[in-house]
Amino acid sequence: MTDVHPVSKIAFVAAKQPEAQEALRHLAHRYGNIPTEDADVIVALGGDGFMLESLHGAIGSGTPIYGMNRGTVGFLMNEYAAENLPERIARAQSVGLRPLKMTATDVNGATTTALAINEVSLLREARMAAKIRIFIDGVARLDEMICDGVLVATPAGSTAYNLSAHGPIIPMGANLLALTPISAFRPRRWRGALLPRKAEIAFEILQPELRPVSATADYTEVRDVRRVEIHQDQSHRLNLLFDPEHNLEERILKEQFEP
Repeated sequence: MTDVHPVSKIAFVAAKQPEAQEALRHLAHRYGNIPTEDADVIVALGGDGFMLESLHGAIGSGTPIYGMNRGTVGFLMNEYAAENLPERIARAQSVGLRPLKMTATDVNGATTTALAINEVSLLREARMAAKIRIFIDGVARLDEMICDGVLVATPAGSTAYNLSAHGPIIPMGANLLALTPISAFRPRRWRGALLPRKAEIAFEILQPELRPVSATADYTEVRDVRRVEIHQDQSHRLNLLFDPEHNLEERILKEQFEP
């Protein structure tokens, strides 16, 4: 984490919810609002879903994003307050996020690539359970998993879908990825794995025509996949800003002790 310099050019973006739109009008009137491409920092108003959307929009720009919670879930957001916003941003701490890159090949041989900030998830499409073979760095580590699906989560995404699937919460500085099964039937007692962030992960779908599977990287879904390859994309870095007293590392630690 590193401190950011004071900013004077702020772009505000907001979710469609009334409370987020009202905050947008108030803050834009108070501090001005410039286009995102000209901003020193983007202030995102909404919940975690909107933050994810804002981070995707900032890929390739290098512009840091400071979120304030005007939504339902705000794990990735700071508390909302209109006062002293430039000063808060100036003393905020930056957390660097690197997305996952998914390359999905469907049963017809077509290939789709997409980036995921939270996770890449595979899910069965029909009534029959999926059968999936798992490769790590080219080695088949699990020859056949019978399941509803499987996912690979980043540290930032480990508290989202991954946590709901009983996967581990990963501290931001751990340089790990979570590989988590979704309702695994066989092997029944396998709970997943923690992998180095540089791991090359591949899923091979067994009997894909009989047991169809979809693959989703955050927002991008590919139906009827045959093979999915995943690795951390080192060419992109996203900068998320947090108030020092309420940073993401503390939130992740606190989440692990919630009853």
